[in-house]
Amino acid sequence: MSGFVGVVVSDASLQSQFTQMELRDLNSKFLSTKRERGHVTIKELPPMMEKLKGLNDMVTEQTIAEMLAESYPDTGLEIDFESFLRAYLDLRSKARQRIGNLKTAVSFLKASTTTNLHTINEAEKASYVAHINNYLGEDPFLKKYLPLNPATNDLFNLVLDGVLLCKLINVAVPGTIDERAINTKGVLNPWERNENHTLGLNSAKAIGCTVVNIGTQDLVEGRPHLILGLISQIIKIQLLADLNLKKTPQLMEIMGDSKDAEELLTLAPEKMLLKWMNFHLKKAGYGKTVTNFSSDVKDGEAYAYLLNALAPEHCDSSTKNIEDPNERAKRVLEQAEKLDLKKFLSPDDIVEGSPNLNLAFVAQIFHHRNGLSTDNNQLPAQITPDGDDIQDTREERAFRLWINNFGIATFVNNLFEDVRDGWVLLEVLDKVSPGSVNWKQATKPPIKLPFRKVENCNQVVEVGKQLKLSLVNVAGNDIVQGNKKLIIAFLWQLMRFNMLQLLNNLRFHYQGKEISDSDILNWANNKVKESGRSSQMESFKDKNLATGIFFLELLSAVQPRMVSWNLVTKGENDEEKKSNATYMISIARKLGCSVFLLPEDIMEVNQKMILTLTASIMYWSLKQAGGGNSKPAESIPEVPEL
Repeated sequence: MSGFVGVVVSDASLQSQFTQMELRDLNSKFLSTKRERGHVTIKELPPMMEKLKGLNDMVTEQTIAEMLAESYPDTGLEIDFESFLRAYLDLRSKARQRIGNLKTAVSFLKASTTTNLHTINEAEKASYVAHINNYLGEDPFLKKYLPLNPATNDLFNLVLDGVLLCKLINVAVPGTIDERAINTKGVLNPWERNENHTLGLNSAKAIGCTVVNIGTQDLVEGRPHLILGLISQIIKIQLLADLNLKKTPQLMEIMGDSKDAEELLTLAPEKMLLKWMNFHLKKAGYGKTVTNFSSDVKDGEAYAYLLNALAPEHCDSSTKNIEDPNERAKRVLEQAEKLDLKKFLSPDDIVEGSPNLNLAFVAQIFHHRNGLSTDNNQLPAQITPDGDDIQDTREERAFRLWINNFGIATFVNNLFEDVRDGWVLLEVLDKVSPGSVNWKQATKPPIKLPFRKVENCNQVVEVGKQLKLSLVNVAGNDIVQGNKKLIIAFLWQLMRFNMLQLLNNLRFHYQGKEISDSDILNWANNKVKESGRSSQMESFKDKNLATGIFFLELLSAVQPRMVSWNLVTKGENDEEKKSNATYMISIARKLGCSVFLLPEDIMEVNQKMILTLTASIMYWSLKQAGGGNSKPAESIPEVPEL
């Protein structure tokens, strides 16, 4: 139902080594070579393999040819796709052996269950199971399946119907998913399970998870490393939710006398947590600076100082003098339990430096006892949303999530700060319009010389003009200076360009005509009218859209069974409007639309977000009408949706 195109390999054990996204990418490259040459032989593999992930940064084309010759002496041997996959796995294995770095294939630090490519961290699995048992144990639907046993595959089996991930997302960011949209009957059919997975993945993207290498089929098949990776991101978002000035203005105290809120605004939550930790460690007399949640905390000494500073009534100061790291870690956890911290990690996890579990441990300490004494609960003036800034905050969120949705190397935590050196915008431009950026003239962060930032931003403006974006009187220095209105305007035009580009890739529906905003409007109105309903929108700023009913009718028109009309209100007051908007957004994501708007954007009829929502529904519908799953995988653009 999501439009996801699966690549099926007859050998199940071979298929299990890849995600669906990886298979689609590899299949696309294989078929491209086959179309060009009429066949694929061993001789054609080296230049193709050199560009593949896992080989491009490890071995050269010549080395690949030499390794292939060891297994395939006949270079003229013609191979099929499955043989291509086996050759790829063999090359990756040999490449790692040559460079002596087996860790490149490890997803987590501590292993006990492995496949050729992926490693499962049983300690992290046990921690996540404990987290789920703790937060969802009383959930009306899940309580009959909980508590899960971390020693079994209970977790992966429970994920198969898609409900667990949806519920966990709502624990991390309450209200993200309207639970009325989740299929929760006793026995779900494959379509209903797939809808839940689609809803979960699109909602995960909407709270900031990176899911570019995972599809619904991967969840249906219960791939452990992908499931744990996604759960890890969701739990991390929950644990770090309060690590910002808006949620915890008392964090201003860690800046000391400088009170530089702008510096704190630029910090990722993990960095904020480290800064908070070092603030207390310095006051406690700890002589080192903790820079990570792995090697810098594995001896347990920093924890001993931190807990003694925050909760001296529960701690023994002699703990920091214990020489044996294992004994010290054991004592630290005993003291942490007195603070009512859930025991989600073991002394071994501390000593072995598990970064995910140690981060979670420190985040728990922050939530239970942050030790900040500032009684000023007001945000600094420069970051307090006021008037129009409230709208800017929502748009900042939408564009930030849209950028991160591309899976670019740089993760954006604060839009207005993180784009000022131009690099992130160049990465996005290269995704939206491949080949448009001259990387030889770009400078990668960290950038010390200010004029290099201006050079990057000048190229951003230049490429934007080549894409026919309206950038009159705009210079690169405006971006460097952090001009919020300009940055929002630029990103909106770029998002709109990407939106129309996606639709124009399906323009056979419009006989080659370039699709415009008015085409999107007319398509939506015609769809609703053809379904026998009377709602129409005059424009993307039609105030009648605030009820949410038009979009529910549009979703019902493209997929009749998707909307339960007994759950829809008349939208006569704000409460009813929000109910409809929340339900509608979840239904759109369940359908397969990747959208980043909030219910308030519907209620206030935000023209930009209304247009992207309509276009996303149109894109999904046109893909289905054009053949959907019957199309070759590579014929559908692998570009993040709207």
